[in-house]
Amino acid sequence: MSANDACVIVGASLAGAKAAQALREEGFDGPLVLIGDESERPYERPPLSKGYLMDKDGREQIYVHRPRWYAEHNVDMRLGTAVTAIEPAAREVTLADGNRVGYGKLLLTTGSSPRRLPVPGADLERVLYLRRVEDSDRIKRAFRSATRAVVIGAGWIGLETAAAARAAGVEVTVLERAELPLLRVLGREVAQVFADLHRGHGVDLRFGVRVTEIIGSGGAADGVRLSDGTRVDADVVIVGVGITPNTGLAREAGLEVDDGIRVDERLRTSYPDIYAAGDVANAFHPLLGKHIRVEHWANALHQPQTAARAMLGRHDAVYDRVPYFFTDQYDLGMEYAGYVEPGGYDQVVFRGDVAGRAFIAFWLAGNRVRAAMNVNIWDVNDQLQALVRTARPVDVDTLTDPQVPLESLLP
Repeated sequence: MSANDACVIVGASLAGAKAAQALREEGFDGPLVLIGDESERPYERPPLSKGYLMDKDGREQIYVHRPRWYAEHNVDMRLGTAVTAIEPAAREVTLADGNRVGYGKLLLTTGSSPRRLPVPGADLERVLYLRRVEDSDRIKRAFRSATRAVVIGAGWIGLETAAAARAAGVEVTVLERAELPLLRVLGREVAQVFADLHRGHGVDLRFGVRVTEIIGSGGAADGVRLSDGTRVDADVVIVGVGITPNTGLAREAGLEVDDGIRVDERLRTSYPDIYAAGDVANAFHPLLGKHIRVEHWANALHQPQTAARAMLGRHDAVYDRVPYFFTDQYDLGMEYAGYVEPGGYDQVVFRGDVAGRAFIAFWLAGNRVRAAMNVNIWDVNDQLQALVRTARPVDVDTLTDPQVPLESLLP
């Protein structure tokens, strides 16, 4: 087969590995090239801030496939290899060593990178970010010797690393510009649950603060300066202030980029025969009627199946799964289904015991469930996703009554 028959995947991530698997399962038997700039074979990222970070999961548990899977399925995997350019007219990608790889179909699963903190001292030693497995290893080592940690940012990564630090016996201060953790994602009512959770485990939460400098001596951080002049001491500083989609290759190639690589419901970009999936994809979602970019594991797991089918010309390949994510912090586990932007709902209502952290929260707009989150209540997320998908009006009293089976609310 010629290069024009090849499927090339740029990004040896969970999404990239799952796309390679899906292409083979869908019957593609042509040349398949998986290119990644990391030296590790594809792995899953959620354990890096959860079980792997806390030494509950071993290293082998994070990988998508066993080592021999790629050779057994004739996947030409090239690790430690950066792609420097995409040339749509020539249907080629250029590698850092100058070699070129031709493609018939190209899938971009380039993911995202941690947003850097733009303050003096951000480049000091012991200022750590979490994205790759070696980052998680560095944070683990820091927790073994640290007494005090400062976490900048009270998003998912910040809160999960704070929980891991507390499990390691480290004193933790979390610094957040907003009034509550996860405020933009969850809203005030549910964000307060996570604030209470962390305070109950001894975390010093400081809201409405702004970091102006990371301070240190001998080239290593030993504290953080706030805008009011307050110094917060630390043996390690972990920065979790969001991620930025890796769109540089796509932008330079002339693909449409808008908060990620803009793709349709089939995950096709603005260029023929180029697709995108995972963190980097800003995809049109048929259920929501607009483009969204979801930065969570479930998209990286499931979107590649749609992308692979679309690359092979399957006309029924449409990605319309209800957005989903999960977290585990201390004794709280939760799953979230749906998608609600700030101001996109009228009210949040609860079913169950909020104080005891065993409940379901519903975000409603016009008496329709836009999103739902089960906290320490299990085997209900399929029903919650179905409620979101149906978008039928619900009676709030019935919705919030634990005695009423969720199944009875479905058509």
